[in-house]
Amino acid sequence: MPFALHVLALAVFAQGTSEFMLSGLVPEIAHDLHVSIPAAGRLTSAFALGMIIGAPLMAVAAARASRRRSLLGFLVTFLLVHVVGALTTSYAVLLVTRFVGALANAGFLAVAMAAATSMTAPNAKGRAASVLLGGVTLACVVGVPAGALLGQLWGWRSAFWAVALVSAPAVVAIVRAVPAGPAGPGGPGAAGEFRALRSPRLVVTLLLGALVNGATFCAFTFLAPLLTGVTGWGTEWIPALLALFGTGSFIGVTLAGRLADTRPLPLLVTGGTALLVGWCAFAVLAGSPVAATVFVPVQAILSFAVGSTLISQALYAAPGAPTLAGGFATAAFNVGAAIGPWAGGAAIAAGFGYRSALWVSALLVALALAVAAMAGVVRRGTAEGRDTSSVGTT
Repeated sequence: MPFALHVLALAVFAQGTSEFMLSGLVPEIAHDLHVSIPAAGRLTSAFALGMIIGAPLMAVAAARASRRRSLLGFLVTFLLVHVVGALTTSYAVLLVTRFVGALANAGFLAVAMAAATSMTAPNAKGRAASVLLGGVTLACVVGVPAGALLGQLWGWRSAFWAVALVSAPAVVAIVRAVPAGPAGPGGPGAAGEFRALRSPRLVVTLLLGALVNGATFCAFTFLAPLLTGVTGWGTEWIPALLALFGTGSFIGVTLAGRLADTRPLPLLVTGGTALLVGWCAFAVLAGSPVAATVFVPVQAILSFAVGSTLISQALYAAPGAPTLAGGFATAAFNVGAAIGPWAGGAAIAAGFGYRSALWVSALLVALALAVAAMAGVVRRGTAEGRDTSSVGTT
């Protein structure tokens, strides 16, 4: 994989840390800003909403600019809004900074996804996506637990300062490593890319991605209060448990990188079924520290293996839309990231307890499996009379 691709993953690490770190900071933010736990959880939904709106919009806006210029503009904006977030004492202002930061994050990911796939062979989109998403999983392994630890030691604002500081070297690295050429010379243009997005296969893939990611974010957003309020772990253990989740996510993305280009269908069917069973079992056994410690990394493995495979399949489903496919994949996954925490927060606010977030996650995965079955994904793959590896070569 090209060195520039790893540079992009470094920037994604900083952005992924910001996107995920609130799972370990929700109680502290709620207490400091005098809002409820569900309200603090809606900061995650605000970020996801910005990603939904920003992914296609920013992708179109950056279509004619050089990739390096676009990436730098988005990353510098992302850095600055975290400085504002670290300084504010207003929940409303923090909510706005999450939204604006997400717009910048979405634009960066859309351009980075197009850049990543253009740097690799046509049948290696899964590997390219896994390297880029490796920055997200590294954020889960290192950035998110570190953010939770910083929050415990010096307050939640210190985690926002840390994200801003980590983003700075990524800015320098992009200047030095990413080519300054135009985004897509000779490409189909925005109108041509929009026409290429009409594929029914792409629509189904995006819907599945939204549902699976909704389940992931629903559970992950309320993981800290679940583990302290239901499982009985002390707050000092939360960074270590979040690191377990991050380790599982890294394994899941790595697994998807190896199989998404050659055997996507078996991975999606088997992984999706196991994911549903896992969320149900976690909900039932959440009161057991041993069981919870097992389910945290296992569910992360399954969630990220299935989720990152769906991202790569979205790119394969729209080869004529190299920029917008990544943008719409990002938007779809963040539709889930907005709906999941909202639904989980609503269930908690209704008095069903923190376990209810896990049941909502199970419901979302069940819906994804139902959609896949109705769309005839397995039947269509068999009817093609080809090995599932052909998905990665079309």
